[in-house]
Amino acid sequence: MAIRDVSLAFKALSDPTRRDILKKLRNRSMTPGEMTTFFPISKPSLSHHLALLKSANLITADKEGQKIYYSLNATVFYEILNNFLEGFK
Repeated sequence: MAIRDVSLAFKALSDPTRRDILKKLRNRSMTPGEMTTFFPISKPSLSHHLALLKSANLITADKEGQKIYYSLNATVFYEILNNFLEGFK
């Protein structure tokens, strides 16, 4: 994982709303419509947060018919942590 990717991931993780989204996705995949019931933010704001999380590769998006289900990409967290800790060797 490149330094840029790690930096992008940490930037995405710096926002409390995005961290809350990741916590919800830890339990199961969800559509944006389902997520709006948990977060008091507008749909455009939620879309922005999801786009940042996706660009940081922290979540994945799978389309099923008309719906898009977002899921936590847990393997990336291990990669980020390992790359971060490598910098301290």
